[in-house]
Amino acid sequence: MISAFILTYNEEKILPECLKALDFVSEILVFDSFSTDGTLEIARETGAKIVQRKFDNYANQRNEALKNISANADWVLMVDADEIITPELKNEILEVTSDETNPISLYTVRRKDMFQGKWIKYSSGYPTWFGRLFKNGKVWVEREINEEYHTSGQVGYLQNHLIHYPFNKGLEYWFEKHNRYSSMEAINANMKLADKPKMINLISGDPIKRRKIQKYLIMQLPFRPQIVFFLFFILRGGFLDGKTGYIFCKLRKTYEWMIELKIKELQSH
Repeated sequence: MISAFILTYNEEKILPECLKALDFVSEILVFDSFSTDGTLEIARETGAKIVQRKFDNYANQRNEALKNISANADWVLMVDADEIITPELKNEILEVTSDETNPISLYTVRRKDMFQGKWIKYSSGYPTWFGRLFKNGKVWVEREINEEYHTSGQVGYLQNHLIHYPFNKGLEYWFEKHNRYSSMEAINANMKLADKPKMINLISGDPIKRRKIQKYLIMQLPFRPQIVFFLFFILRGGFLDGKTGYIFCKLRKTYEWMIELKIKELQSH
């Protein structure tokens, strides 16, 4: 049995497509942060279970949602409301979860980020891996934003993709969200800069560990927003995404600049 859960807050625009793609699971939990639009009506129409909790941070929200998953569920599929399961990924999920001898506890997935109607493969930093499918009771979530998924068991990698629509609510919402995100990132970075991770993780076979040490090193660079833009637009080939890639890389630079300013503000107090 597979149970899926989705964190929601005012997701009426894209939630129907997200839910439609989950037609293969036995249970859907919509874990809502008191939406004020039509999100709950859409969830009820599909027969989803609804639980509401005031949002504080992403790790706590996901961990609380896990407590509401049916005890009969063998596997848990976690998707965001702006992520769509493709038919290819659906078939792969059904294949790995049907094997009762499967030793994997946590599967990670790559996303295809969409912006202005196209996949921004290069400027988005593809591929990055996100924990999304796991055995019930075998995973916990840490870090308030850009969460980390931990398991005491084995980690596997699904080969098919989620389709991610981070701009489905428009640029105004993107800026509002990343204003909040940058505040959370700044607080977290200010604490983590004193907690040096192991440098050996730079050559780890685990892409999540590599990403963590890379972010730690990047956070300490002077002119970090400019370096991030150069990294993604030039070195990672963002220019191959054309004008759309350029705009996205500029947005990413702006986000890094917001984090940098807020870290300096915290350190000045």
